[in-house]
Amino acid sequence: MNNTVSPRRTDAAPITAAFSRSGIATAIAAILLTIAMVSFKPFQPAATTVGDGGDIVNQLGFGSLGALSIFSLVAFANPRVVSALFSPTFLLMIGFLLLSAFNATDPNAAMRAASFTLIGILTMATVLAIPRDADAFSTVIAVAGLFVIGLSFAGLVIFPSDAMHTADSIEAEHAGLWRGVFSHKNIAGPVMACLSFCGLYLFRRGWKVTGVLLFACAMVFMVNTGSKTTAGLVPASILVVVVPSLFGMRLITPLLFALAMICTALATLGIVFIDPLKQLAAEHFPDLTYTGRTTLWEFVAEMIARRPWTGYGYNSFWGTDVVANTAQPFDRAWDVRGIVHGHNGYLDIAVIMGLPAMFVAIWAFLIAPLRDYMRIPLRKENIFLGDFFMMILLFTALNSFLESFFFRRADPVWLFFVFGVIGLRLTARFPLKASNPD
Repeated sequence: MNNTVSPRRTDAAPITAAFSRSGIATAIAAILLTIAMVSFKPFQPAATTVGDGGDIVNQLGFGSLGALSIFSLVAFANPRVVSALFSPTFLLMIGFLLLSAFNATDPNAAMRAASFTLIGILTMATVLAIPRDADAFSTVIAVAGLFVIGLSFAGLVIFPSDAMHTADSIEAEHAGLWRGVFSHKNIAGPVMACLSFCGLYLFRRGWKVTGVLLFACAMVFMVNTGSKTTAGLVPASILVVVVPSLFGMRLITPLLFALAMICTALATLGIVFIDPLKQLAAEHFPDLTYTGRTTLWEFVAEMIARRPWTGYGYNSFWGTDVVANTAQPFDRAWDVRGIVHGHNGYLDIAVIMGLPAMFVAIWAFLIAPLRDYMRIPLRKENIFLGDFFMMILLFTALNSFLESFFFRRADPVWLFFVFGVIGLRLTARFPLKASNPD
């Protein structure tokens, strides 16, 4: 999205345009986005972490990905766009990430893991920065989205035991649910939700066949992941963002966003930490535990209270001796010693980096993007793109109340969240054009 003017739409470019500077940038962006979603080790259901720092495949793969991203920013991106990619608070959050890595029980391993997180952020920033115009960006998400969905559907036929949960897996209760190229249905569902937003964006821009195909395939796959939370959040995200935009009332969307976040926070964390809400839930909804998550959040709060300022360090809490050696009540709903994350992204930031980092994250990841959304120029292309990024942000931000993906290395849900945050920042600062023929 390197442009600053808005010329008339032109006829389709000849095939030689694919080998122009703009065509090469578009192809690189599509490759980067595809790899970010699929990873270098697709169809690996046994993996419990994303982008293990000690894995030679990931070390070489993501090292190359980072190098390609840096080269592409230097060779194809507008310097003004590059300088605007990250807000001061976003950079401050990266500082907290590095500090938490130094504060880890194994700083070397934590730094390797953090480097994957940084490469993932850089990759998504590059995907946003190097396309020359709205048509190029649309090509990027269409190619990457259809490839990922097609590969996931193909996996159901070619590798059914890897592309869906089975009865002999660790979580036998998920047998038959789809996960495609991803390691778990809880990753596949949100990714497909974000791809459905891609389809809606393409449809609104006039790419109707591609948009409908991408939207429909993503929704079918998402439904078969069995994620009820995702299935409920997708239509809600579309309604909150698109409907006000259609009626010229876009400024209502940030208010609805804030209201949705507050209500979700009260309905989840509120029934654990706010006594009146806790009593109300116990009286009227005694079985409301979000599959045992409320017990888990109580444990996390106790641990945060022990180290509120610095947290326990990146990659140094879940699955470590810190948790294993903590006294566990016999009647706790979950055995926290086997949990890989806290099933709440905001609490996980606090337990890993400290409460100050959590408050900065709320500003950088939620408040600043809302401000960017309100500053988007009232031009058709910017409005469509801003709505697209806002749907991604709203969906992933709400999903993070029940799942945890912030700073989780190369987790595609985290990468889509970064996509939304940085995308809103750029859309608010640079007028977007439909096409840019060379």
